[in-house]
Order: sequence, then structure tokens, then C-alpha cells
Amino acid sequence: MIEGLSKKYGEFMAVDDLTISVKKNSFTGFLGPNGAGKSTTLKILTNLIRATSGSAFLNGIDVTKNAKDALMDVGTVVETPEFYTYLTPVETMTYLGKINGMSSESLSVKIPEILEKVKMTEWADKRIGTFSKGMRQRIALGQSLLTEPSVIILDEPTSGLDPRGMIEIREILKQLKTRDLTIFMSSHMLYEVSDLCDRIAMINHGKLLVHDTTDAVMNRTGARMVKIKALGNISQNTLDDIASLPNVLNAGMDDGNISIRLNGGDVEQA
Repeated sequence: MIEGLSKKYGEFMAVDDLTISVKKNSFTGFLGPNGAGKSTTLKILTNLIRATSGSAFLNGIDVTKNAKDALMDVGTVVETPEFYTYLTPVETMTYLGKINGMSSESLSVKIPEILEKVKMTEWADKRIGTFSKGMRQRIALGQSLLTEPSVIILDEPTSGLDPRGMIEIREILKQLKTRDLTIFMSSHMLYEVSDLCDRIAMINHGKLLVHDTTDAVMNRTGARMVKIKALGNISQNTLDDIASLPNVLNAGMDDGNISIRLNGGDVEQA
């Protein structure tokens, strides 16, 4: 529950009286363009920065007043994950688990389960410094699940990944939807949150625009999805060119298909 949350930098209001109630065991997409206030909100939720005013409750505890207890049962991936590059995934998770008070016996069982879940078993004993960004992102997702939290907060987990990396992360997130888990994920891609999330909260200029079920939001925006089978590799520049066309909200790759999200009615989409 985010209640009347605001963050001001000088005269600039990054988050403006934001109120959002997130349902337990839901997958909520926090949607908005770059600079809308998404990352600022998530940094307040994870106690990386302090709010100017308002409250942010995690499992009923206000993180602005009692961050330690509020974040006790929360896993996070905020911004670009950083790891000790000379450590392996097993060593990294052992280190993080010990910090969180997990026993060696518990970690010996939990770590292989996590690595299998994020499809990194094959690289369990390889140095993270040799990994691609997508592989590091999967390790970041894994470490957020290590303590079996009830809430996971993700800040644009597919940002900067190539099409294959984006697909891999989304597949992992789809699997997490089957668990008793509350997920709050920011993104600037409408097609991504509509594919993954059951609820969407849209923000711009720090203000909440709409918060509803995914179906209700999609019907309200009049957006439609078109998928085109790609016969070869599609560059990010090509996707950017498609996204810049009139009445195109987003364009991206999804399991070998070009996914194009259109806005407007039949006339505008023609």
C-alpha cells in the first residue's frame, strides 16, 4: 500500500501524492515512460532513498518508518544488478544467504532449486564476471527468491537485454505467477506488462493515471496487439523504427515474433 507518497528534488516533483493499493498474491505492472517516477517510487519502497512525504507499507509495515522490519520478507532487483565478478552463482548466493541468517544445510538445498528455476544450473560454478547481462539478471532474480519472500519488487528487469534475454526473463516471471507471491514490477513497455501482469498501475509525471485489472486497462486504452513471425534476426534499431510509427505504442520481440502494440480505433490502426 502506497499512500500519499511524494518525492521532491528542489522544485522538481518526481513522485506526486501517489496512492496505490496492491493486492496480495497479485502481479502488478507499474507502467510509465522513462522519467515518470517509477524508479524513484521503487527506491523509496526499498529504502534506497527517503520520501519527502507519505507512507509506503510492505506487509502492513511502513518502510518510511521501520525499513528493517518492512523489508524482512521482501526480495528486490532494483536497477542494474552488481555482483562480485570473481565469485560464482553458488558462492554469491551462499554469501547472501549467510547475511540473511540462512544455515549451510538450508542453502545446500535452496541454491540448486533457485538456479534451476532461473535456468542457471549449468553455470553454477562459473565466475559471474564471464556472464552476459541477461545471465546476471537471472542470477539477480534468483537471489531475490533466496529467502522465500512473500513480496518481490522488480525495477524494469528486462531493460537493456537483447530479445532472447528478454524472453528468458519473462518466462521465469511467468513461472513465478503460479506461486503465493506478490510481485510489483516497473516497466515502460505496455506489451510486456499486459503479457505478464494481472493488474496495471500507470504513472506519468509522478502522478497515478489509472490502476485496474489488465483487461480493463487494455480495453480503456483501446490498444491491440499484432504479432508478426520474424524470419531472421531483428535489430533493436528496427524495433525502434517500428515503435516510432503513428499509433504504435511499443514494439519488441516475443518468442521469435515481432510484437506490436497499437493504440486507437480501427481507423487509427489501419
